[in-house]
Amino acid sequence: MKLAQYLDATYLKLPHQANLSEVETKAKIIQLIKEAITYDFKLVMIRANYIPLAKEMISSVNSSVTVGTVIGFHEGTDSIANKLVEAQNAIDLGADDLDYVINYNAFKRGDVSLIKEEVLKGTKIGLDNNKIVKWIIEVAALTNEQIASISEFIKNIVIESFGIENAKNVFVKSSTGFYKTEDGAPNGATFESVKIMSDNAKPLKIKAAGGVKTKGDALKMITLGVERIGTSSAKQIIEEVKINSEY
Repeated sequence: MKLAQYLDATYLKLPHQANLSEVETKAKIIQLIKEAITYDFKLVMIRANYIPLAKEMISSVNSSVTVGTVIGFHEGTDSIANKLVEAQNAIDLGADDLDYVINYNAFKRGDVSLIKEEVLKGTKIGLDNNKIVKWIIEVAALTNEQIASISEFIKNIVIESFGIENAKNVFVKSSTGFYKTEDGAPNGATFESVKIMSDNAKPLKIKAAGGVKTKGDALKMITLGVERIGTSSAKQIIEEVKINSEY
């Protein structure tokens, strides 16, 4: 197993969210891309405006690193039409993966018709353009029962509409990493939530994102059925692997 190929190295903060300038933010993105190339991570997950920069840097050294971006980030409440415009823009810029934030608040309200339309249209535009599609369900905003229900709902829509042969190209993803929780509760992937996702979304793939910061956490996620891990700690995880392998 090559752990680096499970890792989506991620930086999604806007300049004002990190109290940085545009120049400083771009420097962070460049460093992330360089690290992804050096360590052979699966993907860099960045904002859409940086996709051309990433593609140019990656292709210039013939690296196999792919590039993903987020759609409807981070609340998921954008209209379906707006999400599709965002998705098409990302495709036009060269994105390989489209990570949509599903309208989990609509799901919690019981508006399953909106969720069905969103998953159908968002998945279709991705698959039609040979992209990987991921649906972020924001587990910290959901009960365990809701996590199970929405994971199964997405699975059923994808398989019924696009066939089981396309399941390999669609993920259910845990979190944005931006959700605000109370009392210091985890806002990202937990072992419990990922196990529920895996039990209910398979044969769709699972991506754990948010809160995975160590080699131990990453390996445990993989044993739970995860095939991608979104993390801002990708370099640290792989450095931990290298240190441990020297003993």
